[in-house]
Amino acid sequence: MSKWFYWNTALLVIVIVRVVTYFSFPKLTLPIIFGLIGFLFFLFNWTRNAVFSTIRNVDDRKTKIKLANLSKKVMPFHRYTGTIALVIIIIHVFFIGYWYGFSFTNIKMIFGLLALINLIFMVMTGWWRLMKPTGKLRRIHLRLGISLFFLITLHVLF
Repeated sequence: MSKWFYWNTALLVIVIVRVVTYFSFPKLTLPIIFGLIGFLFFLFNWTRNAVFSTIRNVDDRKTKIKLANLSKKVMPFHRYTGTIALVIIIIHVFFIGYWYGFSFTNIKMIFGLLALINLIFMVMTGWWRLMKPTGKLRRIHLRLGISLFFLITLHVLF
């Protein structure tokens, strides 16, 4: 199993703990609900990276075939779930801005803004790859995904 499965699971647990320990739990506010839903869409898409990493590293051919077939079934929805994640996160940003305002002194908001910008570029490169599939765009898309994972982690932790 890929190290990304472990990292994804750890981040999912951290997010769930942060949501459950939020001061208004179980009555969550709209920014928290949209942030959680957007995060789950992102994590669903990002888990494909873990599947591909496992396919490359596992020795058992049957496991490789099983994972490749699973990934092939999910692939048609990949761009759409990424775009839906972007739309939901923009709604999350709207609610945060409306209720709390924006402050450059708030580190959580800075990491959130960086993650939003990263997500915008990631969705753009994902759609560009549909029109012009190059190795360079694939690498850029993957690196944006890795940096987005760490930016979301920092956003959640602070």
